[in-house]
Amino acid sequence: MSFPRYAASRDSGVEWLGVVPAHWNVVPIKQLGRLKGGAGFPHDTQGVQGEELHFHKVNALSRAAPDGKLQPSDNTISRDAALKLGAFVFPPGTLVFAKVGAALLLARVCELKEPACIDNNMMGLVIDGSRCEIGFVRYAMTLVRFDLIANPGAVPSLNEGQIGGFALAIPDRREQATITAFLNGETARIDALVEEQRRLIELLKEKRQAVISQAVTKGLDPDVPMKDSGVAWLGQIPAHWDHLALKRVSPSQTVGIVVNPSVYVASEGLPYLYGGDISEDCIDLDGCRRISAEDSERNAKTRLQAGDLVTVRVGAPGVTAVVPPEADGGNCASVMLIKRGNFDSRWLCYTMNDRVVRFQVEVVQYGAAQEQFNISHAVEFILPRPGRGEQTLIADHLDKETGRLDELVAETESAMTLLAERRAALISAAVTGKIDVRGFHPSPASGAV
Repeated sequence: MSFPRYAASRDSGVEWLGVVPAHWNVVPIKQLGRLKGGAGFPHDTQGVQGEELHFHKVNALSRAAPDGKLQPSDNTISRDAALKLGAFVFPPGTLVFAKVGAALLLARVCELKEPACIDNNMMGLVIDGSRCEIGFVRYAMTLVRFDLIANPGAVPSLNEGQIGGFALAIPDRREQATITAFLNGETARIDALVEEQRRLIELLKEKRQAVISQAVTKGLDPDVPMKDSGVAWLGQIPAHWDHLALKRVSPSQTVGIVVNPSVYVASEGLPYLYGGDISEDCIDLDGCRRISAEDSERNAKTRLQAGDLVTVRVGAPGVTAVVPPEADGGNCASVMLIKRGNFDSRWLCYTMNDRVVRFQVEVVQYGAAQEQFNISHAVEFILPRPGRGEQTLIADHLDKETGRLDELVAETESAMTLLAERRAALISAAVTGKIDVRGFHPSPASGAV
């Protein structure tokens, strides 16, 4: 889809804006309405429900709807309480955004759907409706480089002067409304496509898990005779399989270095794996810590060999990956190390990541802040086990099938990225006057309004 350009343009005088339509004005944000910061709320005023005013914390910005509208908050406050705290009640249509911390760098600008208070990590822009279309300003503010205008430091921050002085290109209100309607329709259409792609990814991942579960609990032959495993949650397994505890499958299971593991971190050397380096079937060797060969040898009990398995114990308990040849000789900290033995390591990895083990992890895990399990419980996890040759057949089959599904997921994620880039580029072009959409007439199928 291509759009015409404006017939007459001029230099905006603002480097990032460049050329703008000749009849547009370039004005600082502070002239578009009233900027005001949020207020601090004591803990005993938070989490209240049933009062007439919503109270939004800064993390609400990440949960906004695709159209930028803030969702209703579980936190509410009375008007009397807001008055006593000196908290400003922002009207519907106010644009809110972070002014402190990491959320600021996300540059999320959202719109209030109802009167509300916001916390002191946020700021609101109450739009002057006589000269500005709220939707247009919200789209335009997605271009604000919060990261460049904020005060640098460990905790970035933004004040009213910094955001208020940021310049935007503004046409007359009627043209703003036209551009807003165009963008509402086009972004809704793109958002619908993104949602379709997101759902497809969910279905592909569900399919992937189902393929793995079928293979590691029932085998590859749909006609194979079955028997009752005697374990209620496991159900039937192929008649020629057995089921046994992890400690009888692997010759050794142990915990990685737990006493001052950080003292062994080196600037270079062999891979030194922590739980955060491990995801299902994959280890981040590029981003992991390092340990010297000498220190790894001193901790021989937890020294890695290709074909071993490492399982996350804390944070994402149960997630397992096979140690690749590139990590041979390295070491690990805190994770559970399952030593290689007379089994196909790929088969055991698929089984460990399947619901058959994940269910057992959930039964024994503990910890509210960070879920974890004890190795004394993990070694008792029951696994359905085929013969050695069949393990390899299952692993080969799953490598092929999961690889195919992973490629489809990657392609879908790439399509989502392209759609997001298209959305951002369309907004940027429309609100800076790089395209002229005044004559745009959407077809009924486009979803534009």
